[in-house]
Amino acid sequence: MEFEFSLLLSLSVSALFFAAAQRTTHPAELVAIRAFQDYWDLETWNRTIDPCTENAPWSLETANPRLACDCSSYPNNTCHVTHLKIYALDIKGGLPKELFDLTELKDLNLGQNVLSGSIPPEIGRLSKMQYLSLGINNLSGLVPPELGNLTQLISLSFSSNKFSGALPKELGKLVSLEQLYIDSSGVSGEIPQELANLKSLAIIWASDNLFIGKLPEFLGILTDLRDLRIQGTLLEGPIPNTFSGLTKLEDLRLGDLTAADSSLFFLENLTSLSTLSLRNSRVAGEIPAKLGEFPNLKYLDLSFNKLSGQIPESFQNFKYLEFLYLGSNNLMGQLPVKLITPTLVALDVSFNPLSAELPLNNARPGLALNVVGTSLNTNGLYDRSAGVFHCFREDDSCKKDGTYLSFSVNCGGTDQTSASGVDFYDDSEILGPASLYVSSDHQWGVSNTGVFISNPGGPRYTAITESQITGTLESELYKTARISPSSLRYYGFGLKNGEYNVELHFAEIVMDDDSGSWKGLGRRLFDVYIQEERVLQDFNIVEEAKGWKRAVIRTFRTNVTNSIMDIHFFWAGKGTCCIPSQSTYGPLVSAIHIFEDSQRSGSSTKGDRKRIGAVVGIAIGSAAGLLIVSSIFYLWWTKDSTGRIRVDTDSPRKQ
Repeated sequence: MEFEFSLLLSLSVSALFFAAAQRTTHPAELVAIRAFQDYWDLETWNRTIDPCTENAPWSLETANPRLACDCSSYPNNTCHVTHLKIYALDIKGGLPKELFDLTELKDLNLGQNVLSGSIPPEIGRLSKMQYLSLGINNLSGLVPPELGNLTQLISLSFSSNKFSGALPKELGKLVSLEQLYIDSSGVSGEIPQELANLKSLAIIWASDNLFIGKLPEFLGILTDLRDLRIQGTLLEGPIPNTFSGLTKLEDLRLGDLTAADSSLFFLENLTSLSTLSLRNSRVAGEIPAKLGEFPNLKYLDLSFNKLSGQIPESFQNFKYLEFLYLGSNNLMGQLPVKLITPTLVALDVSFNPLSAELPLNNARPGLALNVVGTSLNTNGLYDRSAGVFHCFREDDSCKKDGTYLSFSVNCGGTDQTSASGVDFYDDSEILGPASLYVSSDHQWGVSNTGVFISNPGGPRYTAITESQITGTLESELYKTARISPSSLRYYGFGLKNGEYNVELHFAEIVMDDDSGSWKGLGRRLFDVYIQEERVLQDFNIVEEAKGWKRAVIRTFRTNVTNSIMDIHFFWAGKGTCCIPSQSTYGPLVSAIHIFEDSQRSGSSTKGDRKRIGAVVGIAIGSAAGLLIVSSIFYLWWTKDSTGRIRVDTDSPRKQ
């Protein structure tokens, strides 16, 4: 009897101990979890088990969805949800208000879904939040000022959404913030001065927004910044001198500034830089020699600016530089003899009045080189156009009228004849991060500038799809395309002077067309110039074609007055950076068809093209090559009758 009593007592104590030790989710939070679990149709969490059960499979750091709790910091083994991750699972709908009953949350990651609607003001209840990611969704409305209540935030991301209006000044209360990702978020207006309080910021991504006003001087007092990216906005220069205090910067990307010129002297103490891009920022004056002493620099892009003087001799001292872009400036004189260092992968000095000889090691295997629009002696550089670069010296014999009446190119693809009889030439040549290709008949050429810097192993400057292209009877023509992270130019050579029609063919074949997935939220925006007149600004293929993998044609009329045609596809810093993969989505074009305006049918037949080709072959023979580079240089160097520069010696401008 005594034994039975002792056993019973022992079992009772054990039961009481087990009951006391059992972890249970706070009742209000359990209700909230079940509510958004139903709303988002999440079946991962077993409803028969308490969400905060110890060692539950969904609590592991690698789990997705993930729900993790803290039970040790609260009395009576009551557990509170501290981590919630529902990442890249294409959940749809809005943000249910029950979500904000999880007031102990420290880490909320809802990135890369298809969430829509606004952010409720109840988000301000999550005052213990440290990491908040809402990036890559369809959220809209104003960014709520209640985010300012989350004063313990270390990282905040709401990039790649469809918000509107200005950033709330209350963000200036987030004094612990170290990372701010708001690129492509849709916000506009001036950047609030209150952000000057965020002295702990190390990362700011703010590109592709409708910011106005001057580039803020207060950014220069955020001296912990290591990564600053502001491209593709409506901000005005100059780059403030206060930026000279950002000595911890490793990655600086400013671009597409307007209104006022900037100098480069703010850079002299920023010796920690590894990536520096000031592309299309109205940077003027000379390049400081000290820049060549930066020990960590791997990527330098100063293209499409107003730089003058010579390339510093110190640029021969770079130890790790891989990509050097200085094109479309006013740099003169000779290239430093040892400018092509052992580590250099790409060099672009195109459209500068440079002269003399290329460095002796310019033919080094693996080096991508573009010197179009210079007076550099390029003998032996371009095998298919050997000798023609003498025209860069403005030889009068290179300025005569041409003979061709049309040309057509299947961008990124092979020879193809359309149903209407147009021959589209092969354009499958592999281009690199600084390249020029001239067709074997010297009738057209293509040049590329830029590297997919955030994903150098990604896109290879051409795209291809096996999908059918809708909206056209010429589906095969759109299954290939040329793409570029920066600047893509097509040139027509030897054209008879007169009026021409320019047909540009597009279809978005790179970005995903799944409207039910976050992968369908990407945006590609670029500008198009024909004969240096901007004809398309912020062109969005998907919007214009009303769908992915759907063809759209844009037709323009232009004049040829010096036997050449220049069509420039230019990325102005806009569009999403990271959908469906980390990269820059610059210009894309599927095909180009140029024909004399007198050809009323809108196309040249195959027979016409062969006849024209025969006439041209008799008329110009080997002089065709000479005419090509004359055309390129003449385009860059001369003015038309109105005095307008015909190719950028300044950066492309927003009118």
